[in-house]
Amino acid sequence: MTRTTESQNKALVLEAFDTLFNKRDYVAAERYWSPHYIQHSAHIKPGRDGLFDLIKSVPATLKYEHGVIVADGDFVIVHGRFSGNGRPKNWIAADILRIVDGVLVEHWDVLQDEASQAESKSGLPMHEGQSAPRSLIAHGSIQDSDQGGTP
Repeated sequence: MTRTTESQNKALVLEAFDTLFNKRDYVAAERYWSPHYIQHSAHIKPGRDGLFDLIKSVPATLKYEHGVIVADGDFVIVHGRFSGNGRPKNWIAADILRIVDGVLVEHWDVLQDEASQAESKSGLPMHEGQSAPRSLIAHGSIQDSDQGGTP
């Protein structure tokens, strides 16, 4: 798998998430999710329809913001924040997606209520917006160019 394909897969996931979660364009979102989408999340019913039905059921204030995103072959992991979801706290998510032929075919997630910086024992935020944590860039785990920003 080439770095170009991994970069394309990361861009695909970000476009898909923005289309569904932020724009709520269900017709356009269909091109990103396989009709045979495999869902491993405990919070979402099976298939593409299960995901779309969930998004249709949450408040229109739902917003998704991505943070760190990494790719390895056909897999992409994106760390992000779901806010305005009708819950007492935002959700911080690590979404793991498998991509085949430019389509999202399988999904796993890890979700956690967002702790404020004051609630965090480390004193650090759980989500750093659209830039990689400086520690990952400093240690060479992620190239800053992957994030579109500067350290």
